[in-house]
Amino acid sequence: MNPLWQDFLARQGAQLSGDRVNHFGNPVQERQAATQGTIIADLSHFGLLQVDGPDAVTFLQGQVTNDVKLLDGSNSQYAGYCTPKGRLLAIFLAFRHRDLLHLQLNGALTESVLKRLKMYVLRSKVGITEVSDSIIRIGLAGAEAEPVLGRVLGAPPQHARQLVQLENASILRLPGAAPRFEIFVAAENAAALWTALQTGCTAVGTECWDWLEIQAGIPEITPATLETFVPQMVNLDRLDGINFKKGCYTGQEIVARTHYLGKVKRRTYLVHIATDQMPQAGDPLFGDDGVEPVGQIVRAAAAPDGGFDALAELRCESVTMGAIRWPAHQGAALSLLALPYPLE
Repeated sequence: MNPLWQDFLARQGAQLSGDRVNHFGNPVQERQAATQGTIIADLSHFGLLQVDGPDAVTFLQGQVTNDVKLLDGSNSQYAGYCTPKGRLLAIFLAFRHRDLLHLQLNGALTESVLKRLKMYVLRSKVGITEVSDSIIRIGLAGAEAEPVLGRVLGAPPQHARQLVQLENASILRLPGAAPRFEIFVAAENAAALWTALQTGCTAVGTECWDWLEIQAGIPEITPATLETFVPQMVNLDRLDGINFKKGCYTGQEIVARTHYLGKVKRRTYLVHIATDQMPQAGDPLFGDDGVEPVGQIVRAAAAPDGGFDALAELRCESVTMGAIRWPAHQGAALSLLALPYPLE
């Protein structure tokens, strides 16, 4: 995290742990605000890579599942970054900011993904740099998010994945049932913007933003789930994160085969787990027989009314064959919740 930004957040009451904000003093109230009010959150826990150079688009076309040629500065897209066997190494939120391609990803993967991408540059005229500290990301969500943005910056984007670039900041509208935005701003302007946006908002910790991402059905890859999922297993196709008409990319054969062979046998579901212990990404999930796992946790966050909400990758057939439990076959049963998009 940018040291000056970190100091600013601490002065606002943030309790910090590395690049994550634990809370701003009242985590219970903050979780309630995430579902009932309008919240503002620091998003420094995401890593951000900048890709530039005359061959940037061609290079990325051969690396990710989506068509980066479609990024024109007014939109964004999710995209998977796979091994040759089609297993996800990262999920990117990709967009153009100030006419340069950017890839946002789980912060814990930034260093390894940057190193791997650079390995494949070879003779391409491409530069890849981490800009996590120079471009500050601020999240805003809730019923009053649009009026707040309109008052401070101007009219926000009206459609999911739409990006509006302004003189001093850019605003991206994120998918989900509730209005949700990510603002990109130069580090030197971030404190003033946060101060202006915070009026009428509740400042919340990182986990509240994680919960909103989970409610929107947005998966992430973490160190615990590296090379575990084919993109369709975590619904990347349902998030328009795979373009089946673009040219070749690493892992395409497996991803395309999964698509064209018909029904996907494993999907990611939104679930609630009534427990006081936080499920972790990669934790196995069991049916009542407990013989072998039927899936695993993709990501989880504390729910506003207790327990934890999670995205769980499961064998589709297991969803209708009795209780699914965590952390063992005698543990808490998962309750299925509705995703904001269809799985078929």
